[in-house]
Amino acid sequence: MTQIVTRAASPADAEALMRHGLHPVIARLYAARGVTSPDEVETEFKRLHAPTGLKGCDDAAIVLADALAANKRMLVVADYDCDGATACAVAVRGLRMFGASIDYLVPNRFEYGYGLTPEIVELAARSPRGLPELLITVDNGIASVEGVAAANALGIDVLVTDHHLPGDELPAARAIVNPNQPGCAFPSKCIAGVGVMFYVLLALRAELRKRGAYADAPEPRLDGLLDLVALGTVADVVKLDCNNRILVAQGLKRIRSGRMQPGIAALFRAAARDARAASGFDLGFALGPRLNAAGRLSDMSLGIECLTTDDVGRAWEFAQQLDSMNRERREIEAGMQQQALAELATFDAGKRATLTLFDPGWHQGVIGIVAGRLKEKFHRPSFTFAHADDSGTLCKGSGRSIPGFHLRDAVDLISKREPGLIHKFGGHAMAAGLTLSTADIPRFTAAFEAVGREWLTADALSRTIETDGELEDAYFTPQFVEMLDGAVWGQGFPAPTFSGEFEVASQALVKDKHLKLQLLRARQRFNAIWFNHTEPLPVRAVVAYRLVSDSWNGVARVQLIVEHAA
Repeated sequence: MTQIVTRAASPADAEALMRHGLHPVIARLYAARGVTSPDEVETEFKRLHAPTGLKGCDDAAIVLADALAANKRMLVVADYDCDGATACAVAVRGLRMFGASIDYLVPNRFEYGYGLTPEIVELAARSPRGLPELLITVDNGIASVEGVAAANALGIDVLVTDHHLPGDELPAARAIVNPNQPGCAFPSKCIAGVGVMFYVLLALRAELRKRGAYADAPEPRLDGLLDLVALGTVADVVKLDCNNRILVAQGLKRIRSGRMQPGIAALFRAAARDARAASGFDLGFALGPRLNAAGRLSDMSLGIECLTTDDVGRAWEFAQQLDSMNRERREIEAGMQQQALAELATFDAGKRATLTLFDPGWHQGVIGIVAGRLKEKFHRPSFTFAHADDSGTLCKGSGRSIPGFHLRDAVDLISKREPGLIHKFGGHAMAAGLTLSTADIPRFTAAFEAVGREWLTADALSRTIETDGELEDAYFTPQFVEMLDGAVWGQGFPAPTFSGEFEVASQALVKDKHLKLQLLRARQRFNAIWFNHTEPLPVRAVVAYRLVSDSWNGVARVQLIVEHAA
């Protein structure tokens, strides 16, 4: 059962925002998302929280400034998703601006797993460029107790920059920068890994300024990295609080004005998106998946090379390879999804609170996406499993959750109730990953379902589509859509979805899987499409929709993207 409900917006807050000069509809949208004062909609760089409040940031700046003074060899240890790739590019590009001798290493997820493990330290120590003297983790490291100990034993210093939740024990690093570590009072707890690394660079510049490094020389312009920060922040689906919205808005501003890394420009071109009209949607659904495809199907080095090269030709070659990998990823995913849905053809959502599926032929780099698709379709916390090794003894699972069910906490509870079942795990509220023996999947399935039944109410298991209610006919214009696209929307600050009753004038299937519609209201006719939906609509329907601008022969028209209909 799916309900369409309207977000409540405080009229007083909307009024205050209008008095500040905001368009009435934009003021209502912001008020419905908890914005209470005009300050919260400002996205100027000067409104960013200062690095001084981020625990460990000043220590990290001193470690890096000393390493620069001693010309130490630095090595960035990256993660294999888009946040990890952009954070690595920010670290490498940023530290090179300060004159660092720096390289990077990104583990192949299939061989080494996640984080700074002792095996990764060993790999780093064998670098043909010599033993690194400082390891810098980006988007990982907070749980790498053994890996940091292994580095320390070899005399290698470690600086941890991360945003994931810490375990009971912190690694013995020279400095740890993570807004979620104990004792950190930084107001933005949901900053992405790339944002944390950017903050470390801001603190480093301040430290070098204090040491008199820029008495006779210009300071490095770190705002040139904001396109990378924006991409990583949106693609990692962190909550877009006030601080994150500033980072994303500033990055988009640079992209729209053509001031971006060659790799970002090449990815826009490969995705056939116009960078001059760049939106958060482009970052999350066009560029992010192309970068992530490298980490899912081979290793993320290709993505990082794309983001760190200054050669426009090379950037375009990398972007084309990433685009081709993304097409391959989509084909693999489509096949896996088809298998999953065939297996669930008789699934009765009323009888289960969770979903767990395993197939020995599935690709472990794509199971997370399939789990996400199942979660969307059935509105149930979902785990999908694939073999983790050639022998098939171990399996990797990737899970996605629904609001009201903290997935990492659920897995943590299972690990305590069933000692020895889960070999390792990690994650957050909406996504988690784990490793267990293939033979133990049925045991995990039962334990996961038990937690689901305990934690999930009937309300939590019924899907709710939140909308911003009716939109007046006067605003179905390309100019209004452009104004909507100019704002920053995303996780925790959802893009505007409107709802209203329409007459269905015509409907037809496109490519056998999308429903193309002509909708009528008050003598106005609208083009609409409902992607991946084949069931026809009745003559009249209440439709939840997003607005996009669609150009045909140079003429911009408004199109409705249907999210749901009742």
